This record gives sequence, structure tokens and C-alpha cells, in this order.
Amino acid sequence: MLDLIQNTQLPSSEFVAARESTNDTLSTGISLQTLKDLQKEWITGFEWDEEQAAINKFHHFTVNIEGIDVHFVHAVSGNPDAIPIILLHGWPGSFLEMTPLIDLLAPKGKTTNTTFDLVIPSVPGFGFSSSPPTKDWTTQDSGRVFNKLMTQALGYKRYAVHGTDWGSGIGYSMYDQFNTTVRATHLTFLPFGPPTPADIAARNVTLSPGEVIAEQRNADWESGGNGYFLEHATKPNTIGFALYDNPVGQLAWIGEKYIIWSDPRQGTGPSILTHKEILREVSLYYLTRSFVSSVYIYAQNRAGFTQTDYSDVKARTDAPLLYTTFKYNVGFWPKDFVAAVGNLVSYKFRDFGGHFAGLDNPVGLADDIRDIGKYWVY
Repeated sequence: MLDLIQNTQLPSSEFVAARESTNDTLSTGISLQTLKDLQKEWITGFEWDEEQAAINKFHHFTVNIEGIDVHFVHAVSGNPDAIPIILLHGWPGSFLEMTPLIDLLAPKGKTTNTTFDLVIPSVPGFGFSSSPPTKDWTTQDSGRVFNKLMTQALGYKRYAVHGTDWGSGIGYSMYDQFNTTVRATHLTFLPFGPPTPADIAARNVTLSPGEVIAEQRNADWESGGNGYFLEHATKPNTIGFALYDNPVGQLAWIGEKYIIWSDPRQGTGPSILTHKEILREVSLYYLTRSFVSSVYIYAQNRAGFTQTDYSDVKARTDAPLLYTTFKYNVGFWPKDFVAAVGNLVSYKFRDFGGHFAGLDNPVGLADDIRDIGKYWVY
């Protein structure tokens, strides 16, 4: 792997300088200098053996469910009143995206705050979980598998869910399908198309200054940030095979998303999203050879995140739904629209954070997930 990283030749600075403005990542993608910096750090300052040792400190398990080897981290707080919760990532995330929440939500020993027993799986086709057994595998199928993980493999009678990105699609399907076992859900993204400015205006919704920025971030993504989505959804083989054995190619494709979709203040408190974290995530994708299988989730769920008539969707459950908008996320749903899809009991806006909230603002995310305890019936 190191040889491949070292020997990858990037374009000349002169070629690129005439074609991109300084830090013009929203219009042209990742900058050449940023990619060079990441490549250099990967070669000279990143020790996978050290990262692997840190990852191995978590309690990892695998269980075969419906032909899939499901990998998950299980972090038990030791509190008999702890709420079981499953934390679901999306693309280009991984279970690593959720691990900063372990010490915040599952502290060892008694505590006066709400605590949780955490289950952090790798979505089928991602990381250490094997690929789905059929080509038409959907987020609803993954939700069914994860419900079996929680209830049959781990023996939880009731549990909560947190999800983002594709994890919000899986989590929402669980919230809808398994309303006797999923008794609370927290999301930072919805599996429905974000409302347009016209949709928002039609409901006479007044946005706060922070929400205006969030809505503009969504508009920027819709107009110039979703090319990857179309490629994944229509030609997953092409992009998958092109980057399969190219670590620097995966670094450019994945690293761009971490940089652009996150809070511009990334790497400063409370964010822990540094170059090192990006390199950890890309290393996991490359070393587990899961890039191709991960992008297939788009082709298998082409209706995901499409425009929705919000008067015609509502989860079949009375379980509480909690939602947090992070200011610099790439999708934005005002409170009125989130309330249309579930039993919304809490809607919060966080000024700091973006798409990868577990890395962008883990403390704020943990606080909002902990609010589940206000509505949980033991």
C-alpha cells in the first residue's frame, strides 16, 4: 500500500493552477495542494499499525445474519438502566465515525446522566461487514438485518436508533417497520429529498440566520455537489473498478467529501476531524477492499433522497423521533418537514458541525442523543 501511495503521480501544479482558484473546492473538487498534503502525511506521518492497535481496543464481533457476516462494535456501559442503541453510518463513513461517542454515551460505572449500551455496526458492504447476498438489497433489508442483530443476536427487547446519511435511511426504515422494538430514534439526516426553497416558502416557514446558511449549503450541494451521487447510482462498477486498487484515487474521491461536507472550522474544538481521521477512514476502505461494494448502496436504493410529498409520508409508529440539524450539513430539513415524517418530540439546531457529526461535533451529538432518555419508557 505504501509503495502505491508513494508512486502515484499527481498532475503538475502549473496545469492545475490555471484551472482552479485558491481553495475553490466547492466548484472544482479537492484542491491539488490539499491532496498532495494528504498524500505526504499518509507516507510520512501516518502509522497504520498504531491506528490498528487503537481500533482493536474496541470490542469487535461478527455474526452471520441472512448470509451476511455483520461486523459490529459493542460498548456496554455497565449501567443496568442503560438504553440499548444502534448507531448507523453512511457513505463515505464507517463504524469509525461513531466510535468517538463511546466514552460520551457509554461511560463505565454509575452515572446520573442517561447512559447507553452502544452497538456500532458496519453497514453491509462496508468495512468488515460482507456484501449483501443479492443485487437488489435495500436499506429496508439492512434494517431488517440490524433488527435481528439487536433482538435475536444480542437479546435486546427494545432499543433506540441513531443514523446519518444512508444510516438515516436504514434507521428510518427500522423506526417505521419495527415499531414494537425500536422505541426511539435520533437522526441528523432524512432519507427523503430536502425541501426546495419554494417548498419552504409554501409552508410559510421562517428560517433563522443559521438555518439560512444551512439551506444555502443544501442548495450548493444540489447545484454542484451531487455528481458523485449520479455516478454511484448509475455506474457503480465504473467508478468502483477505476479506484479499487488506487489508494490515492480513493483519497481524492473520499477525502473531498470529508473536507467539503464538514464544518469549515474542522479540526478545531469541538471537531476532531483532522487529516489523520480522513486517512484512517480511507485506509479502512482501501484495506478492506470495500470501496466497490460500498458505492453499490446508491444503485440499490435509487429512490433514496428523492423529492418527496411531505403530506404523504409518516412512519407507522408512535415512538419519539429526535432530530438535529448541523449548520454545515449538505442536506437541510426545517422542523415542519421533519415533523411530517414521524412523532417529532425534539428538534435542535447546532451552530457547529456538518455531515459527519460524530467527528464534527461529537460532544454536541452525544448531548442530543442523550435526550432520548427524556422520552424513554423503561
